[in-house]
Amino acid sequence: MKKEIDSIVQKTEEELEKDAFTIVGINLREVNAVTRKPITYWQDAWRRLKKNPVAMISLCVIGFLIILVLIGPILRGYDYISMVPADKNLESSAKYWWGTDSLGRDLFSRVWAGARVSFAVAISCTSIQIVMGCLYGGIMGYFGGWLDELMMRGIEILSSIPSLLLTIVIMIALGNDMVSLLIAMSITSWCGTARQIRGQVMQLRESEYIMAAEALGASPFWVLIRHLIPNTMGLLILDVATAIPGYIFQEAGLSFLGLGLQAPAISIGLLISAGQLVMNSHPNQLIYPAVILIVIVLAFNLFGDGLRDALDPKLRQ
Repeated sequence: MKKEIDSIVQKTEEELEKDAFTIVGINLREVNAVTRKPITYWQDAWRRLKKNPVAMISLCVIGFLIILVLIGPILRGYDYISMVPADKNLESSAKYWWGTDSLGRDLFSRVWAGARVSFAVAISCTSIQIVMGCLYGGIMGYFGGWLDELMMRGIEILSSIPSLLLTIVIMIALGNDMVSLLIAMSITSWCGTARQIRGQVMQLRESEYIMAAEALGASPFWVLIRHLIPNTMGLLILDVATAIPGYIFQEAGLSFLGLGLQAPAISIGLLISAGQLVMNSHPNQLIYPAVILIVIVLAFNLFGDGLRDALDPKLRQ
């Protein structure tokens, strides 16, 4: 009797479960459908970069600085070269936002004109670094063997020479002009990029698409330029973001020490060097160019850190 009651209770429970749940069926198309829109590597990197508030603020600051570098020297309507002895060594005012220097020239216009030169030097040196590093490192990584060993020894020899000593020797031998400064600052800077490109190319050269291109008769130069170098673009972009502030700071340091550009040329380093001579009586001539230099370097460094995190696939969430 007890067993019969238990079986009735069990059947009743099963019937209640069937009534509680309704089978709606299975749609195989919906199961296999991709609900997330496919995105490329660069779109994913941009998505992650936008989630980094510090990097995005730094990017906005960089954009604002670039605009001021382009229009700053003409924004106030003052010629940053012409001298006005009657207005020399003035403090900040409505007429001269950042005051004037010892020769009566508008300091606001001169700071942004100097920043323009510093940016031009940094971009030129970065371009030389990227081009030389890609070609030299790509050849080493693609061909390998004795050529790789020979070229690596050349990099080691250049890297063993103190960069500051080499810069001083070049500037003394060639003079304090723009061309000499570019040569002195970039003569060894590409070695680190070449090492990075070499390691990346050595990993990529065994890929199937490289073997397919070689099997179809593609020349080594075509494989290197068309297939290998573009696949190191993330590394190159990061190099650019970190190299530009380094060159700006290096140029400012050389000019401050008297080893870079000389008057009548203008740069951030020259303005800081001139400002420190009168910093006790007219501190504005030192503070403004120094603050602009700090903001430029800090913004690029913070943006470079965020860009590195965005381009690293290991940090993908």
